[in-house]
Amino acid sequence: MISAFAPGLIALGACIALLPLLRRDSTLARSLMTGMSLVLLIRYFAWRVTWTLPPPGLTADALVGYPFMLAEGASLVAVSLSLLFLSRTIDRSADVKAGSRRAAAAAPAPLVDVFICTYNEEKAILERTIIGTTGLEYGNYRVWVLDDGRRLWLKRLTEELGCHYLTRPDNAHAKAGNINHALRHVTGLHDKPQFISILDADFVPMPDFLARATSLMEDKSVGVVQTPQHFINPDPIQSNLAAAEVWPDEQRFFFDILMPAKDAWDVAFCCGTSSVIRVSALMQIGGFPTDSVTEDYLVTLRLKERGHRTVYLNERLTLGLAPEGLKEYITQRGRWCLGMMQIVRGRSGPFSLRSNLGFIDRLSLVDAFMSWAAVYGAKVFGLVVPWPFLLFGIKAVYADLFELLRYFLPFYVWHAFTMAWISRGRSMVIMTDVSQYIAAPAVLRAVVAGLVKPRGHKFSVTAKGGNRSQKFVEWSLLRLYGSALFVTLLGIAYAFILNLKGENIAYGGLALAWSLYNSLVLAIVCFICIEQPRRRKAERFERDEPVLIHLGRTPRLVRMADISISGARFIDPAPPPVGTVINCNVYGQDVSAAVVRRTVDGFGVRFEETVATRVRVVRGFYAGEYVRAVRDVRAAPVGKALLMRLFN
Repeated sequence: MISAFAPGLIALGACIALLPLLRRDSTLARSLMTGMSLVLLIRYFAWRVTWTLPPPGLTADALVGYPFMLAEGASLVAVSLSLLFLSRTIDRSADVKAGSRRAAAAAPAPLVDVFICTYNEEKAILERTIIGTTGLEYGNYRVWVLDDGRRLWLKRLTEELGCHYLTRPDNAHAKAGNINHALRHVTGLHDKPQFISILDADFVPMPDFLARATSLMEDKSVGVVQTPQHFINPDPIQSNLAAAEVWPDEQRFFFDILMPAKDAWDVAFCCGTSSVIRVSALMQIGGFPTDSVTEDYLVTLRLKERGHRTVYLNERLTLGLAPEGLKEYITQRGRWCLGMMQIVRGRSGPFSLRSNLGFIDRLSLVDAFMSWAAVYGAKVFGLVVPWPFLLFGIKAVYADLFELLRYFLPFYVWHAFTMAWISRGRSMVIMTDVSQYIAAPAVLRAVVAGLVKPRGHKFSVTAKGGNRSQKFVEWSLLRLYGSALFVTLLGIAYAFILNLKGENIAYGGLALAWSLYNSLVLAIVCFICIEQPRRRKAERFERDEPVLIHLGRTPRLVRMADISISGARFIDPAPPPVGTVINCNVYGQDVSAAVVRRTVDGFGVRFEETVATRVRVVRGFYAGEYVRAVRDVRAAPVGKALLMRLFN
């Protein structure tokens, strides 16, 4: 038994000794860790193929074991490609600083047209985005609201807030068609823009967004500058597990870790919103491509074919809304996967003879394809394969637990530490499995649909806003994974309690450990399917700072306890009566507010509803550092949050 754990313990000790000595931004250090992870992966899979497969033949063991081995092999290919790309990273902030100095000393700033793309978002969301965008600290830009919903109230809102309104007679090609219509309009004007910037309807830019992003456009080979998507609200996994304070949103690994790594290999790609694009390059390819529902990734490929690069600026320059419900979360992932399958089948795919993409670009596309098709497929196998053994004695893997540990544990330990080190804890195996199982049904449907029929799919909009005040159960997912949990527990009970045999004792340790882990993941997934109510329309953030308020002409110093874009709560031993109008200095602005409630230690206010006040509040909020991100993730607080959700 001890010998089975020895290789894993050696890997653990080596990681503990090495990692404090290594720098995350060092290519040599990252290559050392990812390279060793790849060596241990190959060692494990070589053993897996040569020692653990059932004898060939038309037996139940072989009919389950060989497809599972192929699925696992495909998943490990995806892991290997991911390790390759993560072996480098790049930070372009220093380039921005130098470019900004040169821009300040040069001629007037180039004209940028900012496109706010909207279809059915509610007024409160759009108003924030328009207010933030019209307050950018950049000397030469125009704001265009591209309304595919053709709403009269939105036209009036744009007039009130001082920006341009543009619509079209139909919704052909969804978001890509909307942008292309606007592109034709602005390039037909006397003052033609040099760049356009794309913002989704819920993404509010910070004041220096354009100034910093356009500074990287000094290099004429750059066609797109992409910046990350950050969110002011928790995603469904965070909120339904009550873990928003200790676990970051699911996209943080992608935007904070993977995209800088892709950029270091010169294969970063456009993600739609929060980007700046060179108009002359875009016109060379005829505007945004319309043969994929992920037109943003495809525009990078088409530009790359013409020699225009996409670079990534990893700075928080816009704040948007994460999907607020599981349905929206799943819809979004399904659309991303479908778009990738369409790209793979299209003329810019990794195996296309019509594309002049280089080898590394094609390899990056294979990496993206495998991360959808292979990884999610293997996840389903990993859930189902223990059941035939537990219930019917069908062995897909001819190995006991201790044999597996000798080969799998060193890779597992090294890879887990490597990913946690590179990502500052943003990659955690159990949380990755949870998020993948939630999206798996939609992703696998999209894989099949996109590969079999790459054309003719509608663009599925990710809904934002709406009433989230009631508890809601995502019954389709709960039934699916609740049934899977029931079968897993039934199999454990049958094999190890009701029908215990010698063979179960000899080989069942692997199936038991595997099934117990699956049960834990499935239980977490089931709890996430029970969506918790969100009482507030606007996200509220804790603060602890002095604020000067005025009651009439009388000044008073109080402490701010929390704040949102609609109101705030103050700590005050002598709170004013409800209905009192006060003036307070928040977001660096003097804002009128009305007392709406008294609390145990103070009072709460709602900011005045006038346009002038909303403009000051929104711009002040998005210019500040009120939204705090989870930076260094620790396993212990995450584990505690999971346990509290499971047992409370």
